[in-house]
Amino acid sequence: MRHPHDVDLPLVVDRGAGTSLVVQIADGVRRAIESGALRGGDVLPSTRTLAERVGVSRGTVVAAFDQLHGEGWLVADQGATRVDPGLADHPVPGRATRPTSTSSARSGRRVGASVADLRPGQPDVSGIVDPTWRAAWREAAAGAGTQHPPQGSPALRAALAEHVRVARGTAVDPDAVVVTAGVREGLQLVLTTLSRRAGRPLRVVVEDPGYPALRRVVAALGHEVRPVPVDGDGLSVELLDDEPGADVVLVTPGHQYPLGGAMPVARRLALVGWARAHGAVVVEDDYDGELRFTGEPVPALAALDRRGGEDDGVVVTLGSFAKVLAPGIGVGHALVPDGLRPDALALRGDLGSPVPATVQDALAHYLDAGALRRRTGRMRRRYRARRDLAVAALSDLPEARLRPMDGGLHGVVELLGADAEREHAVVDAAARAGVLVAGMGDYWADPGGLVVSADLPRHGLVIGLGSPHLERGLRRLRPLLAGAESPAR
Repeated sequence: MRHPHDVDLPLVVDRGAGTSLVVQIADGVRRAIESGALRGGDVLPSTRTLAERVGVSRGTVVAAFDQLHGEGWLVADQGATRVDPGLADHPVPGRATRPTSTSSARSGRRVGASVADLRPGQPDVSGIVDPTWRAAWREAAAGAGTQHPPQGSPALRAALAEHVRVARGTAVDPDAVVVTAGVREGLQLVLTTLSRRAGRPLRVVVEDPGYPALRRVVAALGHEVRPVPVDGDGLSVELLDDEPGADVVLVTPGHQYPLGGAMPVARRLALVGWARAHGAVVVEDDYDGELRFTGEPVPALAALDRRGGEDDGVVVTLGSFAKVLAPGIGVGHALVPDGLRPDALALRGDLGSPVPATVQDALAHYLDAGALRRRTGRMRRRYRARRDLAVAALSDLPEARLRPMDGGLHGVVELLGADAEREHAVVDAAARAGVLVAGMGDYWADPGGLVVSADLPRHGLVIGLGSPHLERGLRRLRPLLAGAESPAR
């Protein structure tokens, strides 16, 4: 059996060719992977060794490897450069290997193995395990056996309060912070608290289109889901007058999901004013609020929720670290106003905290070291570069339009003049081509409901930017959107 370090990489460069040496080396490695000469997990020669073998400068090889790292063909692993091990499970189409299969996210149809999973909600988790991360977990493990109050670790709550002050422009007392197991768990806590107080199921307004996972939480708890349309600036507040009995308004004002707009200050003030006047609570999902590419991050809605008295606050802000760190961290926070907090803490006391003390301690150490702030800056730059890749790949298409992306790790491609059947056909065709994407139709709570702006897409694709194989996936997606391989309509 061949040892992975024994890989031969036959490369030939032509200095008289019309392409640069960097491009030639990168193309040679890609061809070796596509042909099966290199397989997932194989270790490549060092840049110095390969440069000597091919007869080029080491800098040329480094530049070629950097390009392949960015495209997702190569990964850095234990001091070596390795072919992405994921390619062992997801062969590149055209390679002479036995075909495997997976299921279409929409229909369950058996399709070819995926080249790129571009479904939204899957962040780039590379680089998270660095010396600061390891040190944080070592320190937390040294205190194993520590117990924290149901509200959460005092140290973590203080670190979270400082984090939202610096990163989100929201001054909050650590006593207002409740540690959660993420946004969905935080939403469950808030809705159950309000329902117990009201003695009945709640009437919950949600954005349409909006985040399906949060709608499912509302419905699973037995509450009534009331979709209200959005426009390019977020939830249409004037339409809330048609929902006078609403108990909760669930919004993503910092970065509307999935369309991406940010709610202007005037509309934010109108929303808070409406909630106060109608005795409702606004639950703000601070989705991707820190990952803006243009300008500074927009302050959280809670920053406008001025508390003139004990019961004056009407905004609960939910946040997590799923997008900046990793979904598996399973830690988030809820900023709970004074009037709601005693009931929320009483419920938390009955249920207990779902977040282990060691995890809370590790995250507190990580935040105190300033590591989260540094990683957020790196991820913002990384996703901005990936946004630029998507814009370059999917611009100027006759039958599709990429909506502006000012932040976050997903984008929406509108299928111009399409219907649901056309959207499903494109999603399925992409899956057969090895690219998994989501259909825009899944985000509408009321598929036949009111559309308040002609600029809003009813049908299209939602694509994530977190995959290491983004560029490869975009290359395969473009012909489908351009009509060159258009599925039957």
